[in-house]
Amino acid sequence: MTERKLTYFVSDVHLGLRVGDPDEREERFVMFLKSLRSDDVRAVFLLGDIWDFWYEYRDVVPKIGARVVSELIQLMDEGIEVWFCPGNHDIWTYSFFESLGIKKISQPFYIEMDGRTFCLGHGDTLGPTKKSYAFMLKLFHNRFVQRCFSLLHPTLAYRLGLGWSDSSRRTHARYIFKGEQEPLYIYASGQEKLRHADYYIFGHYHVGADVKMPGGSRLIILKDWMDGGMPYACFDGREMITCFPSD
Repeated sequence: MTERKLTYFVSDVHLGLRVGDPDEREERFVMFLKSLRSDDVRAVFLLGDIWDFWYEYRDVVPKIGARVVSELIQLMDEGIEVWFCPGNHDIWTYSFFESLGIKKISQPFYIEMDGRTFCLGHGDTLGPTKKSYAFMLKLFHNRFVQRCFSLLHPTLAYRLGLGWSDSSRRTHARYIFKGEQEPLYIYASGQEKLRHADYYIFGHYHVGADVKMPGGSRLIILKDWMDGGMPYACFDGREMITCFPSD
């Protein structure tokens, strides 16, 4: 039997976001997951904002991306590990993914593979963070606020959630990578001195970047799926390959 070596990293698919062609984007991501059904693939790490809005009720889960969930189950049935780190858009996952066998992690998550150390996460709140953004996330994680939101009918809740996300996306300019001033660059350069990793891999900023750090690490920011193609990073047991179409 072939030894499984390939590990894939993706983020920021934003399933359900009403920008561009949501159906085409979902189909593209489903095709990508289908392509991972191989004896060579060991794991796939979903590093946040796979869904543009996810709110999980006790007995109700979103229908958006149902085919994606089906493909993730297929991957696990074939012996491929699926790991999920919630992003700021799919925060509200409670037990559904774990019940399927998906391994949910929180950032920063360190893992050893083939003698290399990886530091993984969605990327928001790592490094310098605006106080307003930190307050918003604290509010989103508040159990009382979550219970109040759960009182809304799912149809209304999703209209509000997707509408807010759509509005936010349209009012923000395209992100430009800031080099050494990048929050994740500042975070990784600090972590190199505290808990060194060979690779720091994050999403959130919607721009593909692969940067050599002063301490020898590589900082990889995964591109989003908005502009076509199948952006990902892949570790083959020895080297890291990045694929960022349209950058």
